[in-house]
Amino acid sequence: METAEIPIGQTRAGSEVAGAGAEQQSMSQKLNWLRAGVLGANDGIVSVAAVVVGVAGATSSHSAIATAGIAAIVGGAISMALGEYVSVSSQSDSEHAMIARERRRLTDNPAEVERDLAGLFEEQGLEPATALRAAGQTTRKDPLATSLRLLHGVDINDVVSPWNAAIASFAAFALGAAIPLLAILLPPAGLRVPVTFAAVLLALGITGTISARIGDAPVARAVLRLVVGGAAALGITWGVGVLFGTQI
Repeated sequence: METAEIPIGQTRAGSEVAGAGAEQQSMSQKLNWLRAGVLGANDGIVSVAAVVVGVAGATSSHSAIATAGIAAIVGGAISMALGEYVSVSSQSDSEHAMIARERRRLTDNPAEVERDLAGLFEEQGLEPATALRAAGQTTRKDPLATSLRLLHGVDINDVVSPWNAAIASFAAFALGAAIPLLAILLPPAGLRVPVTFAAVLLALGITGTISARIGDAPVARAVLRLVVGGAAALGITWGVGVLFGTQI
């Protein structure tokens, strides 16, 4: 039976399609990390601003406001880091389990993995014979890394680190939280609340813009949501502080 020769350009095309998909996936992961950092900073801005403005509504004591703000930063940053560590630990465990399963599959039934890759290439538009040949070529150098990356979206050299995620989350929250703390401690007593309001709303506008651009969403809507929500949070907590400060 005569078989048609498959042009090498077609197999290269299959590899390029797979490579482009892997690169897009890697970029998506980086954007997710960046978005998480922006959201962590945003949490720090709003939560610590609410605390210090609330305390400032109840008392003009510089030391009381500073103590409350520092405590809010430390507690909030630790809480964020702990939550991120637990969450990413679960993801890391899943990725390690996936690596172990794929390694066993390649040992016990490598043809099955090759067929799965060929099926993936067929879904991307290659002819069955071309897809099978492309699968064989792409797995020739490092079958485990290739199958993990293309079939499961896992980079064997870039498994998520819980510690890195926790440290990044801690730092993002603390950096964001430093804005309202400095804004309320540096000005004179009579300007503390207005300056903090202005600094916080400006910071929220910046983080909203960055978050929207990362997610390719409408900037104005994202900024409006954050600014209105932040202003409401500050107004409510300041009112509560004034109420309790007056009663005490």
